[in-house]
Amino acid sequence: MSRSLRRNPFTGATTSDSEKQEKRRANRRLRCEVRRKIAEDSDSLVLPSLREVSNVWSMSKDGKVRFRVAEMPGLMRK
Repeated sequence: MSRSLRRNPFTGATTSDSEKQEKRRANRRLRCEVRRKIAEDSDSLVLPSLREVSNVWSMSKDGKVRFRVAEMPGLMRK
């Protein structure tokens, strides 16, 4: 696996390596909201979605961009 290559030439748009901590915080917030809604014991139980409790636009990466393999072959390494 030390010499494995990416299959598709896409990488993150910013210098941030990962959004792992932000995704963990968002999922914890979602689980907290779901538990709170269940504890309310209302007749019409409508659970929130992940998009309602977090904003993907406020996370550190701005999505992915395609790059030219001929110009940056080092990015194809995993």
